[in-house]
Amino acid sequence: MDLKISIKNILNPAFKKPVAQNSSGAGPFSVMVRKEITDHIRSWRFAILIGLIILTFVASLYVSLSNIKAAIGNVNDPDHTFLYLKLLTTTDNSIPPFHIFLSFLAPLLGISMGFDAINAEQNSGTQTRLMAQPVYRDNILLAKFISALVVVSSLFATLALLMIGGGLLLTGVRMEPQELLRILGFLVVTIAYVAFWLSLSITLSIVFRQAATSALTAIGIWLFFTIFYQLVVNLVIRSFLPDPAMLTQEEVIRYNNIILNILRIAPNHLYTDAVATLLMPSVRSLGPLTMEQMAGAVPSPLPFKESLMLVWPQVSGLLASMTGCFALAYYLFMRREVRS
Repeated sequence: MDLKISIKNILNPAFKKPVAQNSSGAGPFSVMVRKEITDHIRSWRFAILIGLIILTFVASLYVSLSNIKAAIGNVNDPDHTFLYLKLLTTTDNSIPPFHIFLSFLAPLLGISMGFDAINAEQNSGTQTRLMAQPVYRDNILLAKFISALVVVSSLFATLALLMIGGGLLLTGVRMEPQELLRILGFLVVTIAYVAFWLSLSITLSIVFRQAATSALTAIGIWLFFTIFYQLVVNLVIRSFLPDPAMLTQEEVIRYNNIILNILRIAPNHLYTDAVATLLMPSVRSLGPLTMEQMAGAVPSPLPFKESLMLVWPQVSGLLASMTGCFALAYYLFMRREVRS
């Protein structure tokens, strides 16, 4: 009787085999995410980059605390009342502020976590064995992307909490709600910036079979946008547009707007504009202004909502770039033969 019932259940189309779970009851996707997080934390290259970021954070915070009294006492500065924002932006020109450091180090963090995400496992044969298990194919790619974002988000959230706690203990000044919103916005933009380079490096790890090739290609793209892109744009613009000294004020403004719009293709330029506006509330424009627009303007900090509206094109550009790169990686990964 029991044998008949078992055979009937197997032949029944409505009968479904239970999904494989581990002893804790977690599904395959959560197991893969935890495994990828563990691999990132135990990786030496990740530890080295984390050490560099923490070192620059401590150095920037030390310089900011050493000059915070002069920064807060400068009544000519519209942002002198924002103590916790000054901790991230104040410098004595000996080292750059922390957000300038991140514009260089954050891409390396994203590249290091994704340049061998797919090709390393394919070359070692572990991807073939993993695909033989009852897991969805896209969960492999999603687990690698989400686990890296979890690690990066935890890192920057920890640094922000350390900065806030250190400032509270050393100064005794409570944080204003607007400062908290701006710091949270800074964290979101930084995570989106790292996520763009992470998705780009994962895409290259799918395109190229060798991890060294994908790493060199990603670093080459980063160096191009960081160092050479602005030089190329200036050379090309000067060869096509007339000399600015021969133009009127309106034509000069249009000339500068063209250059800025082309430069904003670079993700590091988008990131710098966004975080500078969020961390410096007195920034009222990201482009050139006419004398009529500046006439009667009183230097004062903008509310958080207006600063967010000012940088929304930059933030949406970063998010769109990240989404486009990950969509391309998803398309390429789902169409390739992983068992070859």
